Amino acid sequence: MTGILDGRRTWEPPRPVVRGRADHTAIVGCELYVDGAAVESPGPAADLASLYEKACAQEGAFIWLGLHEPTEAALTHVADVFGLHPLAVEDILHREQRVKIEQYEDVFFLVVRAAQYVEHERVTATSEIVSTGFVRLFAGPRFVITVRQGTVMELSSLRADLSSDARALARGPWSVVHAILDRLVDAYVDIAAALQADIELTEAAVFAPGTPVTVEQVYQLKRQLMKFKAAVLPLQRPLAALTGKQFADLPKEIRRYFSDVADHHAAAVEQVVGFDDVLNTLLQARLAQLTVEQNNDLRKIASWAAIAALPTAIAGVYGMNFTHMPELTSRYGYPTVLLLVLVSATVLYRLLRRAGWL
Repeated sequence: MTGILDGRRTWEPPRPVVRGRADHTAIVGCELYVDGAAVESPGPAADLASLYEKACAQEGAFIWLGLHEPTEAALTHVADVFGLHPLAVEDILHREQRVKIEQYEDVFFLVVRAAQYVEHERVTATSEIVSTGFVRLFAGPRFVITVRQGTVMELSSLRADLSSDARALARGPWSVVHAILDRLVDAYVDIAAALQADIELTEAAVFAPGTPVTVEQVYQLKRQLMKFKAAVLPLQRPLAALTGKQFADLPKEIRRYFSDVADHHAAAVEQVVGFDDVLNTLLQARLAQLTVEQNNDLRKIASWAAIAALPTAIAGVYGMNFTHMPELTSRYGYPTVLLLVLVSATVLYRLLRRAGWL
C-alpha cells in the first residue's frame, strides 16, 4: 500500500527476500565495500541476499551493483533483495523515461540520460553525431544500484578508478552517485566542445563561395543537437534538488560535491542553448541563400530567353514572304539582317550583364 508522507512516497515493508542468484547476464559488476575498500567482488555470480546481509551487518559497508539491460525477472529479483519500490521498477521496464529524481523512504531513484559523441568525417544529411542512453540509479543507506540501457556510458572504468580511491568511497553510496554524475557532465562538456567544432566548420562552409552545404546537412546537425539538448537540459532539476534543501536526508558533505557538478552542468547548458541559436541562424541563412540562388537562376533564364526572342522576332518579320518588303531584292539584305541580329543580341547581352542578370 502506497501513500504520501512529508512529501515522500511510502510503502509497506517488502516481503522477505528469496535467496538465489540474479540473472548473470544482467549483472556487469558487483562489489562489497567496507570503509572504502573492496572486500568482495563476486561479479555476476553474486548471491545478492547474502551479500546485502553482510553490508547491513558492518558499519561503513555498502554494495555497488551494476546491471545492464536486465530482464523483468532479474530486475524483480534485485527489487526483492534490496526492497526497491515497484513504481521505480516499473519505470525501468519502460525504456523511455524523463530525467528525474524521486525519494522512496530512504531510497533515492534517479534517472539521467547519458550521451556519447559519434566520430564522423563530415556532417551529412544522415550523420549520427550524438548517441544517447538512459542510466538509472538507486541510492540507499547500504547500496547503490546502476541500471544502464544501451552502450552509452560504460561504468567499468569508473568502477576501477573509484576502487583506487578509498577516501572517496568511504563517504558511502553517494560518492558513487557523485562520481557517475560528474563523469556524465564531463562527457556533456566534451561533446559540447566537439559539436562546437562541427558547427564552426558548417558555419564557415555556409558563408564560403560556392557553398557545398545543403539545408539537409544543417537540419541534421540541428536534429542531433536537439537530441543532445534533450539529455542535458532536464538534468538541471535533479541537480537543483540535490544541491538544495528538498531532500533533507542527503548528507551535507556530499551536497558540496554536487554543487561543483551543477556548476559544470550550467556551463554545458549555456553552450547548448547558444548552439541552438547559431544553428537556427545558419538554417535561416542557408534558406535565404537558396532563395537568392533561385532568383538568380530565374533571372538568367529570363535573360537568355530575351536574347533568343530578339533574333526570333527579326526572323519572323522577314519570314512573312510579302512581295513588296524592303531588302528582299537587295544584294546585301541577307548579311545586313544577320548583322542586325548579331548586333542587337550583343547589345542586349551587355545590358543584361551590366544589370547583373547574367
